[in-house]
Amino acid sequence: MTPDQPPVAPADATPATRTLQQAVLATLPLADRRMFDEARAGLIAEWGDRPVADAGGRTIWSLAGFSFLKGDAAPDTVHPALWRLACCNMANGLFKVADRIYQVRGLDISNMTIIEGDTGLVVIDALTCVEVAQAALAFYFEHRPRRPVVALIYTHTHVDHFGGARGVVDEADVQAGRVAVYAPAGFVEEAVSENVTAGPAMLRRAHFQFGPMLRPGPRTLVDAGLGKGVSRGTVSLVAPTVVIREPVERHCIDGVECEFVLTPGAEAPAEMIVWHPGFRVLNMAEIACHTMHNLLPLRGAQVRDALLWSKHIAGALDRYGEMADVVVAQHHWPVRGRVRIAEFLGHQRDLYRYLHDQTVRRMNHGQTAREIAEDLRLPPALDADWSARAFYGGLKHNVKAVVQRYLGWYDGHPAHLDPLPPVAEARKLVEYMGGAEAILARARGDYARGEYRWVADIASRLVFAEPGNRDARMLAADALEQLGYQNESSTMRNAYLQGAAELRNGPPRMPVGMAQRLDMVRAMSLAMVFDQMAVRLDAGRAHGHHMRLDWRFTDTGETVAMELVNGVLHAAIGRLHASPDAAYELARTTLDDVLLGRMSFGQAVDDGRILARGEGRLLGELETMLDRFPNAFPILEPGSRQPDGALA
Repeated sequence: MTPDQPPVAPADATPATRTLQQAVLATLPLADRRMFDEARAGLIAEWGDRPVADAGGRTIWSLAGFSFLKGDAAPDTVHPALWRLACCNMANGLFKVADRIYQVRGLDISNMTIIEGDTGLVVIDALTCVEVAQAALAFYFEHRPRRPVVALIYTHTHVDHFGGARGVVDEADVQAGRVAVYAPAGFVEEAVSENVTAGPAMLRRAHFQFGPMLRPGPRTLVDAGLGKGVSRGTVSLVAPTVVIREPVERHCIDGVECEFVLTPGAEAPAEMIVWHPGFRVLNMAEIACHTMHNLLPLRGAQVRDALLWSKHIAGALDRYGEMADVVVAQHHWPVRGRVRIAEFLGHQRDLYRYLHDQTVRRMNHGQTAREIAEDLRLPPALDADWSARAFYGGLKHNVKAVVQRYLGWYDGHPAHLDPLPPVAEARKLVEYMGGAEAILARARGDYARGEYRWVADIASRLVFAEPGNRDARMLAADALEQLGYQNESSTMRNAYLQGAAELRNGPPRMPVGMAQRLDMVRAMSLAMVFDQMAVRLDAGRAHGHHMRLDWRFTDTGETVAMELVNGVLHAAIGRLHASPDAAYELARTTLDDVLLGRMSFGQAVDDGRILARGEGRLLGELETMLDRFPNAFPILEPGSRQPDGALA
């Protein structure tokens, strides 16, 4: 869209959407209101709508815009089940979980759990960014005695659980041994790789999953499923000092008994739950929350193992179900009492097993992912459990994730092996259907009949064939918007509504960027750094070039033999070439500064921070071949998807 056009506001729910919402309302277990009571149980003090700001005064977290979330009656623009969760996720502040165990909830998408040890505090998970972590801990101190943090525990590798680390602990205290940092095996490698290798693409897609570009409101953002949203401040990472490697490992931390149980390969590649026998509290991290979770997030990730996920929950239930008085997680609210715990964990266990087994059963009958997703339904007991509803994940895309894990993207039909790319396919489709006007005429009729899934599809294809066709854009946006209003999954709602906003008003205008976060870069091994450099290599620009470069790092003693050949960048860690074309000496901190965007390789050479021998110019040539990724590439329209220099 052109910059001079005023933004197009969201529309109201159509009669078809209103009718559907009323029909859904009639099927919901409205008499079960336990989630309202559980969400507010143990409240000591409410945080309210106080904003959290960064050092520059920019608000990075606030609940002020969500004041519309009141009452039982959902507006027609919000799925009635999602409305209930969105209201429950407004419970915020400091909560008592059990004697000496507290949680700060509602200051981020995740929770901070605080355990009072014999001399100090044990903090479980540090939220997303430094500023909200500082605010959460300060809020705790407003109501509890001020004591030092003696340990920080990371339950798993997602940034909303470790990004605020420097708001909780001082790295100098960690290095001096005054504070211990615990994490599951593989934590650093998995945490860094997820945020680096495919980071730019994931970040762009996360705009659709979490809806940070959408303003809160009944026609826009109401929730993010696991919480209200993700804070947007300074992300940090303090490296663990204690790595949990055994399947079950027991530690006593400042008088707090902790039994760590590794649960990798399910919700996160590296994750662990924690049993506190002295308090009879089981912390399920993120493998059991009050929602059906994602087997494949809309932002993208490695496909998760539903079968293994179910078995991890089953193991926790078998091992601790009869002993636990409270089950808590790092999202949502606790459940209490053995009967309730058995129901909650049992249904969570059954949910992921059912998704796995019934999808695989149908898959082995020859059904495709789309066919299974269209037809599969949860059994009545799970369908009636609010904690098993698809508030964050979605039944349909979880089914497709199970099929993808086993069979991949190809559905077995040979005609689908090599389809046309989106623009060419769209143009042929428009031609076959008689042109844009004929398509729009038919699609408007389908829209009037409430056939929004089809209209969103066909109108979006027309946008790819004719990106400047405003009527097609508006119709596609209208259809996506109604799909968003109708959807129970917060992430699917956000994706539909973000898509509608971008079709109407254009993609967000964000600068091209390559710089990574400081702590992420410092935590990367040399192998990871050079793997990322290889991903950035533009094969078109590198075509015909062959160079062998040696790297010596003066502060770490590490060496790397790099070779550019056939449009591929190889790096052998711990080796050097017998006769390199050029050799470079530098500190690892210099390489970090280049990755952070603080300087270029050329500037580092000019400043004497990189010493070159041989054909020193080659490093500058290599730098011109390294790509920079856009932060807001187009998704709803063709845009400029072909990077400069790409081999045709």
